[in-house]
Amino acid sequence: MTNLFTRIKNTITADLNEALDKKENQNPIVLLNQYLRQCEQETDKVGKFLERQTALKDEFTKELQAAEEFASKRKYQAEIALNAGETELYQFAADEQQLYLTRAERLRASLEQVNGQLSELEKKHVEMKNKLKDMQLRRMELMGRENVTRANHKMNQVLEYKPISRFEEIENYIDRLENQVNRSYNQSSIDSRIEQLEKDMKISN
Repeated sequence: MTNLFTRIKNTITADLNEALDKKENQNPIVLLNQYLRQCEQETDKVGKFLERQTALKDEFTKELQAAEEFASKRKYQAEIALNAGETELYQFAADEQQLYLTRAERLRASLEQVNGQLSELEKKHVEMKNKLKDMQLRRMELMGRENVTRANHKMNQVLEYKPISRFEEIENYIDRLENQVNRSYNQSSIDSRIEQLEKDMKISN
């Protein structure tokens, strides 16, 4: 069953690729627009990852500040308990201080890692947006050149080929009509002249 699904998937993929190739040959701008939409979607995805990573950084920062504050507070309380001779209270406060210090150290390492990842994501996101903008500008340039090419082709058809072809057609028609008129005139003229010659000859006789 898995092999069947794989074959079906491969067949569909091949048909899709063939259709895209035909589409690209027919109108490359349409396919370029499709690619750009895909790039825009990927850029948006990275933007969402960036937002989540920023929110995560804020959470780590908040937890680190809280851990440092509790560690500082327990240190102060441990010193008071020690000075007051409250050994048990001192031990509790000292253990709590160490717990928060350990947590703060762990949070600090995590925050440093998150900051590094965030910096890398920001760099990639900016790079993707710049590349996307460049591709959009190149698409505009390509569309401009394509419009000019199409316009020139249409103008050449209208201003050069079609009128000349039509003109030649009319000119040929006039030539044929003129030849026909001339033949008719010559035939009529010959008949009249012959008839006149016959009359002249009868009179002379």
